[in-house]
Amino acid sequence: MATIEIARPEKKNALTVAMYQAMADALNAARADAAVRAVLITGQPGVFTSGNDIEDFMTRAPGQGTDAADSPVLRFMRALIECDKPVVAAVTGAAIGIGTTMLLHCDFVYVSDEARLAMPFVALGLVPEFASSLIVPQLMGHRRAADKLLLGDPFTPEQAVECGIASAVLPAGEVVNHARRVAERFNALPPGAVRETKQLLRAPQAAQQLEVMRAEGAIFARRLRSPEAMEAFQAFFQKRKPDFGKF
Repeated sequence: MATIEIARPEKKNALTVAMYQAMADALNAARADAAVRAVLITGQPGVFTSGNDIEDFMTRAPGQGTDAADSPVLRFMRALIECDKPVVAAVTGAAIGIGTTMLLHCDFVYVSDEARLAMPFVALGLVPEFASSLIVPQLMGHRRAADKLLLGDPFTPEQAVECGIASAVLPAGEVVNHARRVAERFNALPPGAVRETKQLLRAPQAAQQLEVMRAEGAIFARRLRSPEAMEAFQAFFQKRKPDFGKF
């Protein structure tokens, strides 16, 4: 089993461009290593990830075109979508933005009873990513997806299970160990059958998800430099409410 641990607790596990590249490399290495039968993704006690590190993204965000298509963020997204081994996520706390959307591409998702999930892209002047604009309506239906993607309403661990994002809710102290036990079960299963079963499960939508992800990424990169996003980011750093009335 390969373990990817998001470990930046002093910043609530906010993800930088370098962290995305490291996670992409780890997923690709796990896929290539015949000894690895499953991948476990986890965070720190009380936080899975608070999403993108806004300051890092403001200075190192990908541009448009080829640059955006081959950015570390997109490399991570492709690596997770294309991983042919089971991916198990242990969500030990807040999962914000991509902290929630990456769960859409994991095969098993165990969330703590203290977890809080949200996709507040619009509030930051941005748009959904990681094919969430396709997958979330499929899971929840249009109206509940509008709550989560247009209004950015947070949802509980129980709601995550109800709509199919999560597998089960567990006490906070049991989440990681339970997820690890599930991942370790694949050590005793035939790896070829596991990989081909996952391919069969994922294949019908894999190409569409990649296509939607690329389309979202192009708009996301443009939105990062929009006046609305600049206002949202400045308000975040200045600890005030953004003023979108002028747009």
